[in-house]
Amino acid sequence: MAARQMEEIQKKLSTLNYPRANAPAQSLLFAGMERYALLEWLFFRLLGDKSPFSQQNIQGDAIDRDEETGRIQYLAEIAKFLGITTSIDTEVIQGRGSYEERTEMIRLIVDLVEASIYADNPDWSVDEQVAKDIQLIDSIAEKQAQIFSEECKLFPADVQIQSIYPLPDVSELETKLAEQSKILLNLQQKVDDLASKHAYNPDEEYTEVESQLRSHLESFLETARSFNIIYTKEIRPWTHMMEVPQLHGFGPAANRLLEAYNMLLKFLGNLRNLRDSHAALAIGSSETIAGEPSSVTRIISECESALTFLNRDLGILSASIARERGQQGEEVFWSILNPNIPSNMFSFSDPRELKWDY
Repeated sequence: MAARQMEEIQKKLSTLNYPRANAPAQSLLFAGMERYALLEWLFFRLLGDKSPFSQQNIQGDAIDRDEETGRIQYLAEIAKFLGITTSIDTEVIQGRGSYEERTEMIRLIVDLVEASIYADNPDWSVDEQVAKDIQLIDSIAEKQAQIFSEECKLFPADVQIQSIYPLPDVSELETKLAEQSKILLNLQQKVDDLASKHAYNPDEEYTEVESQLRSHLESFLETARSFNIIYTKEIRPWTHMMEVPQLHGFGPAANRLLEAYNMLLKFLGNLRNLRDSHAALAIGSSETIAGEPSSVTRIISECESALTFLNRDLGILSASIARERGQQGEEVFWSILNPNIPSNMFSFSDPRELKWDY
């Protein structure tokens, strides 16, 4: 398909009297002097006699790279001037895209040149052809609103047509413009008023503010330096002077201590209940009618059992403490154990011999 299209393009070039119309199609589609010569010839047919560009007419294939780059840039500027490209695009001049895209570009430029030289109707001149084309475009533009109106129904019902009609009224636009201009004038007056009240001098030297800021910064730095010295010399040694206690070997004894402490709490609670029972009862009974022990007997039994476990655990704990830290006073040990226990609740000389006072 593209090869047949290139044959038609070369026939049109022969009709347009292009001197090298029989050049290979590959040389016309890809970068090279043959392509640049064809584009230059077509461009100057479109520019006409009043062209702002001068034709270079570089002959031969032996040109250096700088001359080739300059010619590509020169042709890109002409293409932008003619409206073929939107910018100075050198890649379009060298050839870009697939074989079909390159062929389509050459065909469009050749058709433009043909339209500028020959009319569609042999009886018309080129000027008459241009005039009739302009009339056709004007007619289409005038009927655009009617063609795309909903009455013609050219589109499916689900297609929404965005239309700018009806156009806004000119008087309404002028009114809005006057309102916005008034708002802008008021804002400008406020800006001028603020500028008059607060004069701004970019060259002013803020020596006083700078000196105050400098003094505050120096004071802050001095405070930070003093704190750093105090922390390094006093606080850090004091916080790091104690070693982490090594508790290895004391773990089982600590568990027994916790068990003994819990048992002691249970013992003291039962002791309180026993004291309340003795205060409430006038005469205690050791056995009930049914042969079951009374509440007082049951409480005393629980206290004796708790005391037995407590004495055994205290003996084990005393031996462990003696091995780890040496002998210490029992009074100090029990005061550290629970300072909330009243000192007159009990007194003892040996952990195995407890005696309580009411």
